Amino acid sequence: QVQLVESGGGLVQPGGSLILSCAASGRVFRLGWYRQAPGKQRELVASITSSGNTNYADSVKGRFTISRDNAKNTVYLQMNSLNAEDTAVYYCYGGAIGPTYWGQGTQVTVSS
Repeated sequence: QVQLVESGGGLVQPGGSLILSCAASGRVFRLGWYRQAPGKQRELVASITSSGNTNYADSVKGRFTISRDNAKNTVYLQMNSLNAEDTAVYYCYGGAIGPTYWGQGTQVTVSS
């Protein structure tokens, strides 16, 4: 069983930036982030494999960057040009293809 521990959420003004981190207790092929806004379904934000292949939701392309440090079993999500539509609980996940492991979630609120 792999445990995922997230950090880095918070309140940011529109146009601002945040970086989320997620540390895994073991090696996982794919790490990534989902988010869930109030009243909406959970959606994939971005993922990255251990070899560095990335995938992004269209809504975040060009604004968010996912990266990972395999030595630390840690994935990062750099979020720039944030807007109100990015407000959500962000969940780190890990697995081979889809999510097998989940983090506890971290709140990101974009508001002036």
